[in-house]
Amino acid sequence: MKISAPKQGTYFVSLALLIVGIVARFVAIPFLTANCFWVVVVAAVILVIGCSVKGF
Repeated sequence: MKISAPKQGTYFVSLALLIVGIVARFVAIPFLTANCFWVVVVAAVILVIGCSVKGF
């Protein structure tokens, strides 16, 4: 399996979700505070898929 750099859009979407998940841990955001762990997991999965699938 070859690993390649993700596209810029994929990277920024993953980074934005990561930041939202971390902020939701410390600030009360109605839906996200209860699910902040899963938001960070989704960000990581998007980044892993972006690195492993060419053109994503």
